[in-house]
Amino acid sequence: MRTALLNSLALSLILKGKIKTTDAKARELRPFVEKLVSTGRLGTMASRRNLVSKIGIIGASKIVKDLSPKYKDRSGGYTRITKLPARLSDGGLMAVIEFV
Repeated sequence: MRTALLNSLALSLILKGKIKTTDAKARELRPFVEKLVSTGRLGTMASRRNLVSKIGIIGASKIVKDLSPKYKDRSGGYTRITKLPARLSDGGLMAVIEFV
């Protein structure tokens, strides 16, 4: 279940560029997405297949075609987490995670 949640959040972040979620989910998502982008920077067939197995063909192609060339000179730190006020209903800490 945790893997499915991370895969779904990662796909949403890759397609939209920015998502609003809880602070805990954003902190868990950050290293997962950064590893995906680093894998996409390799550009090999094996790396593409690895991306497809985790986030599907649409997300993998977006990483390889759009995100990887954008971050080719950057060695890491592709995402940013910005904290938001707590959610009114249950007081959960909220955050926005986006690509730099």
